[in-house]
Amino acid sequence: MEKRIKDRYNDLILQQVMKSYEIQKDDIQLLDGFESFIYEFNRKGSSFILRIGHNLRRSENLIRGEVDWINYLYQGGAGVSQAILAENGDLVIPIEDGSGDFFLATAFEKAHGSPPSKEIMGPAFYKDYGRLLGRMHALTRIYTPKDPTWRRPQWDEPIMLEVLGWLPDSEALVAQRYIELKNYLDQLPKSNESYGLIHFDAHMGNMFVDERGVITLFDFDDCNYSWFINDIAIVLFYIALGVEDQAAFTRKFMTNFLRGYSLENELDHAWLGEIPSFLKLREIDLYAIIHRSFDVENIDHPWVAMYMKDRKELIENGIPFIDFDFTTLRIF
Repeated sequence: MEKRIKDRYNDLILQQVMKSYEIQKDDIQLLDGFESFIYEFNRKGSSFILRIGHNLRRSENLIRGEVDWINYLYQGGAGVSQAILAENGDLVIPIEDGSGDFFLATAFEKAHGSPPSKEIMGPAFYKDYGRLLGRMHALTRIYTPKDPTWRRPQWDEPIMLEVLGWLPDSEALVAQRYIELKNYLDQLPKSNESYGLIHFDAHMGNMFVDERGVITLFDFDDCNYSWFINDIAIVLFYIALGVEDQAAFTRKFMTNFLRGYSLENELDHAWLGEIPSFLKLREIDLYAIIHRSFDVENIDHPWVAMYMKDRKELIENGIPFIDFDFTTLRIF
């Protein structure tokens, strides 16, 4: 979280937000939050998640666009955590921060279940995972924000992706690889059948699975307009990261994922051939974010250290993130 945002936050802000959602002081607890202040609270026997962000990071209109899409997906039968109304009947509550800007509060139903366990990893879960994204993509093809000013950004706008600003001068070759990749992606067609509003971070850390195996996706803070295949590639990126035999796992996962996806949405088979490019985009994006957020010469975070091992050479030499021929897959 940016220091200037953290420095403006205080108990008075929280108390105003609690009043807006009728939260009692003994019914709320702070959770971990990377870019916002995140809480869990109970009200009338139900559990909810409270997020307090700031307009320096996401404008009020962008957040209204986020919750409008979330609730549209929920009403369309997609497994997402819907946003709930505050006491005044609004979905977004602005609170003055004392410096001319605003904290912005939103609340959501807490997803049922818990993070997906290793025990559920298998064909049925992968198929349901694909079906959820397929449902979301089918719905977004006919989605229009209630207010045009709420429209979410494109995938490559600086508020979403600022690779060149995050990389130091010593990463000139990585920056060049990113420019080459972006130039290629900019030539891809953007039709209603292949491009629309996507989650952009639909990995397993942003979902719960209940005892029946039902998946609920949350954390739509990064949602933006991009290719549907980008959403799919991001899912694969995280679930395959660190797997010993990535090619074998990719075939197993993607076969079942696409079987579920095709039950809800149609996607031209040719897009599977673009997955390596979108895997590389996320690889470079994450590499740049780590440079922004960590001292890369002294990384003490195990997962980050694992990711960064040999990553510079892999990117500079154009080594595929997963060595696999995606055109051999089929969309059922």
